[in-house]
Amino acid sequence: MFRTTALATAAAALMAFPMAASADDIVDTAIANGNFTTLIAAVQAAGLEETLRGDGPFTVFAPTDEAFAALPEGTVEALLADIEALTAILTYHVVPMQVTSMDLSEDTPAATVNGEALTFDLSDGVRINDTALVTLADVQTSNGVIHVIDAVLIP
Repeated sequence: MFRTTALATAAAALMAFPMAASADDIVDTAIANGNFTTLIAAVQAAGLEETLRGDGPFTVFAPTDEAFAALPEGTVEALLADIEALTAILTYHVVPMQVTSMDLSEDTPAATVNGEALTFDLSDGVRINDTALVTLADVQTSNGVIHVIDAVLIP
């Protein structure tokens, strides 16, 4: 589970997270925040917006615009031109159930929509696949939860 300092950091960040009303779905919550324009554009390009507006529950490990900008130059454009690859990456960020920070365990990987599993290291905050750090956990939406991450996960 989270260490005390990680919980305090996440709680402080959550209070600063400009969100839409709690009745909003994952897509509307991400749009209202303003830091996920690349993710939303990718979700729309891949035809996944309607799914992420569905009943769920879903857990989305959401890379910020900064996370997408950190990819090698031309990567986002190439993915937007290759919908199959884009869909594989986006569905690797989604777990088809609600997983809160209290549910995470180093012993239990989370199966993603694309069929591959995410692993977690909880020794200093929450790191996914030894790559992405959860910078804000447990953003509740009407159809699931968003965990903000600082890197794009590649299956």
